[in-house]
Amino acid sequence: MKIPIITLLVLLLFATGCQHEQTTPASSLSSAATATTSTPRDEASSRAAFLDAYPVFMHPRCMNCHPAGDVPLQGEDSHPHLQNVKRGPDGKGLYALKCRNCHQDKNLPGEDMPPGHPEWHLPPANMPMVFQGKSPAELARQLKDSKRNGGRTLEEILHHIAEDSLVLTGWNPADGRSKPPLVHAEFAAKMREWVKKGAAIPE
Repeated sequence: MKIPIITLLVLLLFATGCQHEQTTPASSLSSAATATTSTPRDEASSRAAFLDAYPVFMHPRCMNCHPAGDVPLQGEDSHPHLQNVKRGPDGKGLYALKCRNCHQDKNLPGEDMPPGHPEWHLPPANMPMVFQGKSPAELARQLKDSKRNGGRTLEEILHHIAEDSLVLTGWNPADGRSKPPLVHAEFAAKMREWVKKGAAIPE
C-alpha cells in the first residue's frame, strides 16, 4: 500500500521534532555539569592568594619596570635609572636614550651589565601600570580595572603573567641580580587562584 507524500512529510517533521526534544535536555545537562565543576567563589582564599603573590610585584625584577614616575628604576634598591633615562610615550625610551640602545636581546654577561630581551620596555605613558608604592588593595583594584591595566580581562592578565617572555625574564635575571621571592610557577598559581576564587580585594 502506498503512503501519500503529505503523510510522509508529516511523519518526517514529527520525527525531527522528537529528536530535537531529546537532544536539548542533554545539552542543558552538559552546560550545568560544566558550571558545577568551575572553581567555587571563596573570597577569603582569594585575598590570601593575592597577598602571597604581592611580594613578587614589589620585587625589583618587577617593580623596576613599573615605577610611579616616568623614570625606570635600577638595582636591588630600586634607585632611579642613571643616564637620565625616561619612559617616553611608547615606554621604549625618549629621544636618543632608547631602551634597546643598552638592553640587547639577552642578558649581557658580567656584574651590573644590562639585562636583555628583544622587547625590553616599560608600559606606555598612557597606561603606566604602576606597582611602586601600591598597597595590596590598590594594586588588586588596578589589575581588575581594564581602564588601567591595558584593556585586559583577568584571564588575559593571567596569560600575560604566565606566558609573556618579558615577564619571565624576572626569573632569569642578569648576573648579580636576585630572583623574585616565589618561583614563577607558584606565583602564576597564586594569581590564578586569586582570579578563580573571586578576585577579591585584600582590604
